[in-house]
Amino acid sequence: MICALASAVCFGTASVLQAVATRAAEPAAGSGGDAGTGSAVDPGLLLRALAQWRFLAGLALDGLGFLLQVVALRSIPLYAVGAALAASLAVTALVAVRLLGTRLSAAEWSAVGTVCAGLMMIALASGPEGHDAGPPALRWSLLVTAAAALLVGVLAGRLPGRPRALVLGLGAGVGFGVVEVSVRLIDSVAIPRVLGNPALYALAFGAVTGFLLLTSAFHRGSVTVATAGMVLGETAGPALVGIVWLGDRPREGLQWLAAVGFLAAVAGALVLTRFGEAPAPVPEPGANEPSRHG
Repeated sequence: MICALASAVCFGTASVLQAVATRAAEPAAGSGGDAGTGSAVDPGLLLRALAQWRFLAGLALDGLGFLLQVVALRSIPLYAVGAALAASLAVTALVAVRLLGTRLSAAEWSAVGTVCAGLMMIALASGPEGHDAGPPALRWSLLVTAAAALLVGVLAGRLPGRPRALVLGLGAGVGFGVVEVSVRLIDSVAIPRVLGNPALYALAFGAVTGFLLLTSAFHRGSVTVATAGMVLGETAGPALVGIVWLGDRPREGLQWLAAVGFLAAVAGALVLTRFGEAPAPVPEPGANEPSRHG
């Protein structure tokens, strides 16, 4: 659980850095992505964002967070890791207060407290990680799920702003959720065996899908709406898979505490989604003044 929470700190801080960097990336000449036309997914946007130092710093934190997440996923149930990752939005809120000068309202401070209380309940109620392997088709279904999320993200370019951001964020969350489940399904790192495991390719495909869709969502729509979709996508699905197929269980008699804690952590995180929002660019002095020369 300590690794899961440390991972949330990394991801939460990275969100602020990447949202700012993505908004600062100049769009390519002639690129699509306007509401109702073209594709919402612009691979070139990811390349342009990579030229921003904040985006690179965010990627470094994401890498560290992923390593910590792997340790957590191999030690505690998926629902506990998912709730901790949702709590990264509380971290994002606190980092935004520090770096961007935003302020938390009383309701938002309460949401931070709700997230922390939910995580405490989950930590108390969590049993050991399940050791079921799941049906063989589960590994292949992860690849199909990641491909479907990417396809839906591409088609989302024809939606108007808010629905598009929600679909892109949800698709990104599904991609990241595929990564979470795939880590649990890689039971050996021996080269011959791991290369024959579809979960390895689902992990890579899910990660690329998640990053691509989330970067596009940050640039092309409301980051608040996109982040809400991402939280739902990366928590609910893996938690269900862990309970139904992988043997994740709370401690005997504390199932209710785990359920209340999970709902509290996710609900509190959704209240804080606006702190993924990049600050609006400040117009240059005189930019809106009429020309004296007509």
